[in-house]
Amino acid sequence: MRVFIVHTHHETTSFNASMTREAVAALTQAGHEVIVSDLFAMGFDPVSDRRNFKNKADSRRLRQQAEEAYASAHDDFVPELQAEMDKVAWCDILIFQFPIWWLGLPAILKGWVDRVFAVGRAYGGGRWFDGGVFAGKRAMCALTVGGLEPVYSKVGVYAPIEQILFPVHRGIFGFTGFTVIEPFVVYGPNRITEEERRRHLDRYRRRVLSLDTAPILAAAKTEDYDGPVLRAAKAPT
Repeated sequence: MRVFIVHTHHETTSFNASMTREAVAALTQAGHEVIVSDLFAMGFDPVSDRRNFKNKADSRRLRQQAEEAYASAHDDFVPELQAEMDKVAWCDILIFQFPIWWLGLPAILKGWVDRVFAVGRAYGGGRWFDGGVFAGKRAMCALTVGGLEPVYSKVGVYAPIEQILFPVHRGIFGFTGFTVIEPFVVYGPNRITEEERRRHLDRYRRRVLSLDTAPILAAAKTEDYDGPVLRAAKAPT
């Protein structure tokens, strides 16, 4: 397997960092190829605008998708952005490693998606969902949340984690064609014992070694939606 991990945590002693190290060690020892983009260590710029492009299709007004389509056709993305796109194209499996912040992705990871998942490289031209650019690849969220599991349940103050992750699973991974692996979640790593944290890392090691056969989530199929409905959904807003 060729695995690309987008690691998103600013602290090298965090449990997210431990998860990434565990994944890299397990996968490399098993003979798999691994690339990690450590967004904070890279100083990745999350702002998506004209800085994405070396040149301009239209200097009068920034139409983001039009500029992305032009850049895709003319290999006109800036090198640091093209490098990330190449990693996504290279991998068999994409992992987002992150903590839930404010019931969503950390801003730097959302900005990475905004910039890297560009028209012509991640979607467009009728390519989405089961016919998406990344069809045949798998993707997974590996994450931590601050609270314990009951907080993220039907009876907790927050929704079940599957609902919180729906924008990522359906709106990012599913939309661009990835088969979505069930998320790997560690609840309250700062509220549990060292022994419990070790058990979670052992469990995660087993998960990453079975990414090609791990359980997947139900996917949207274009045949289940009529033309107008699908056209209205073809571009993220």
